[in-house]
Amino acid sequence: MRKSLRNAIRSTGFAAPHGPSGQTRFIELAAVAGLVLSMVVALTAITVGVAHASVADGIVGNESGVFTIALVLGLLFIGIGGLSLLPPRRARRPRH
Repeated sequence: MRKSLRNAIRSTGFAAPHGPSGQTRFIELAAVAGLVLSMVVALTAITVGVAHASVADGIVGNESGVFTIALVLGLLFIGIGGLSLLPPRRARRPRH
């Protein structure tokens, strides 16, 4: 037991991983490309489905006031969500 305690510990804690290898970069690139392709396919299918069903025409034709309020509230919520992505302001240091 004492022999093992005499050996110095070369590194304590966690070390940063080495840079990604070529194979890792290829796998990450393939995963991102697959995700982008699946998003494009999903968005295309949704867009075609909405255009075929003409959902917006039925809503706007009957209750345009409610649709306008919903649209404004949706844009407001999107704007508030975008503001939450901004970095916080730094606190000013008091000058002496």
